[in-house]
Amino acid sequence: MSKRPKALLFDVFGTVVDWRRSIAREIDGMAAARGWDVDGNDFAVRWRKLYQPAMQRIREGNRGFVKLDILHRENLDQVLSDLNITDLSEAEKQDLNRVWHRLAPWPDVVGGLNRMKSRHILATCSNGNIALMVNMAKNMGLPWDMVLGAEVTEAYKPMRECYLGSAAALDLDPGECCMVAAHNEDLAAAQGFGLMTAYVERPTEYSDDGGPFPPTGEWDYVAGDFIELAAQLDG
Repeated sequence: MSKRPKALLFDVFGTVVDWRRSIAREIDGMAAARGWDVDGNDFAVRWRKLYQPAMQRIREGNRGFVKLDILHRENLDQVLSDLNITDLSEAEKQDLNRVWHRLAPWPDVVGGLNRMKSRHILATCSNGNIALMVNMAKNMGLPWDMVLGAEVTEAYKPMRECYLGSAAALDLDPGECCMVAAHNEDLAAAQGFGLMTAYVERPTEYSDDGGPFPPTGEWDYVAGDFIELAAQLDG
């Protein structure tokens, strides 16, 4: 077993929060009230699929860094156009864009984080911006010690600056930090930059039918949920 990390750095979208079903619930409610012929799950997945391409333009240097709220809004406008939704006011679009601030955690998350918090520094290492992460934490009781990641480092994962800058902000070496994620590519990048790694299964992130999305690397920890991860870290 690996040495116990001093800090746990968490991917958030998909690992900590169930973005798909959270967004789908809001869209389904709006569709019912407004008579849209739109499926909330389809809307959520369409929106999310624009996420990586938007960040990639910044990673490649084709656009200066902007926070994720701005990218989400641009992507929202694209989805609304694609689905021919034209009856939202500007204020309503702004509120809908902030659905990302209201995402609900997976059922095991709050209990698991509180258990881990007694022995570890807990910080986000997310592409989400600071206000988004803070509002989500306040709304859902997520007990972060720090909000780190893309806006702090002005680099989107999997850029090295995002991982190493987050560790440096805690005055820790990369090897004293453990990246926690449900995405193998996130962990592979973190591992390549010297961080420890913990894979947590979230098989229904993209579909109710589930994965499986098995771990594909030699990660330091592999767990079914945050409660199991907390037990492993205590071991």
